[in-house]
Amino acid sequence: MNLIQEDWVSQFEADENAVILDVRTAEEFSEGFIANAINIDIHSGQDFVNEIETLDKNKKYYVYCRSGMRSAKACEIMNQLGFENTYNLIGGITEWEGQIVEP
Repeated sequence: MNLIQEDWVSQFEADENAVILDVRTAEEFSEGFIANAINIDIHSGQDFVNEIETLDKNKKYYVYCRSGMRSAKACEIMNQLGFENTYNLIGGITEWEGQIVEP
């Protein structure tokens, strides 16, 4: 499901089963990320699928990338793998107006 930032944030903050997933490259992630995000690079092919399959399917995943394209694809893949609750951030971190953690 695609959500604008306001809805993405309000749902995430109200959700005890929420996980924020950043599907950008490790290099992009190291330049700054949304607090508490875990990073699994969608461009890592089968490694991406393998890592996703280790995640708890009962949780809800709030997924983002740079612009919203890769995260939309990640949500599709996750849905195919049996994840029922995936939420794509429209506009990605490029349009993010919240705080960004810089490692």
